Amino acid sequence: MSRPENSLGNTLRAWRARITTEDVGLPATRRRRTAGLRREELALLAGISTDYLLRLEQGRALRPSRDVVASLARALQLSTNETCHLHLVAGLLPPTPKNVPHQMPPGVRRLVSRWGNIPVGVFSASWTLLTWTSMWAALLGDPSLRPPEERNLVRAVFKEPPGTGHPLFPMEQSITEFKAALVADLRITYGAYPHDEELRVLIGEAMSNSEEFRGMWRTPALGSRLGGHKRLQHPLVGEISLDNDVLKVPDHDVRIVTYTAEPGTSDEEKLEYLRVAAIRTALPLSSG
Repeated sequence: MSRPENSLGNTLRAWRARITTEDVGLPATRRRRTAGLRREELALLAGISTDYLLRLEQGRALRPSRDVVASLARALQLSTNETCHLHLVAGLLPPTPKNVPHQMPPGVRRLVSRWGNIPVGVFSASWTLLTWTSMWAALLGDPSLRPPEERNLVRAVFKEPPGTGHPLFPMEQSITEFKAALVADLRITYGAYPHDEELRVLIGEAMSNSEEFRGMWRTPALGSRLGGHKRLQHPLVGEISLDNDVLKVPDHDVRIVTYTAEPGTSDEEKLEYLRVAAIRTALPLSSG
């Protein structure tokens, strides 16, 4: 009998039932009374004893080690979120990923390719620009003209002073709020990836280069207030006011940043003018 509220045991049994021998490369056998892997098969794959797995499933063993939980997660072919959940029900903190992901999921890449009429940029969790549309380049400047290391928003904002015309730097009255929101989001990223060496270097550079960053970093503010209404100064159309939205893709930890204009306004006309200009100059969809 399993103990009441046996979250770990119930979770293990449910996930064991959904895995087949074919999924894990074991030979199929006949006359299975229940679906999924047998207990002894999962124990073999995880490198633990069948008796110990039985005690885990029955709630008689309550504190498996981190290595045991990691082995079970691999054997059960769990996703990142499922692995985190298994650690939590086992009374452990979820594993910390080592590095900030810089790969875009295919779905996001397809979305961006279909948003050619909108300024769209996709950033990593450390705010490195990964890909952008031609309209992004038309509105904010072509990032491909800069080296990859200069396509990081944190590095750009806290290294170059306002007014230098950096293509990622918005011209707005609330620039201090923008910077504070950027640092708050970066702090969340650092908490999720404390072992990422490139992220540590980025933060170290910003600490060395900017007294403003140092002050904001020492303020324990969390949460992202990025986005909102932004004013930018453009060499072709002058001042343009746009709605800026930041959409997060949690499983892959990327940020999709968009700029759109309110319909029927002069800002929409200016954005359309830039779209036509982008077509004439044949700016391609680019990626870093």
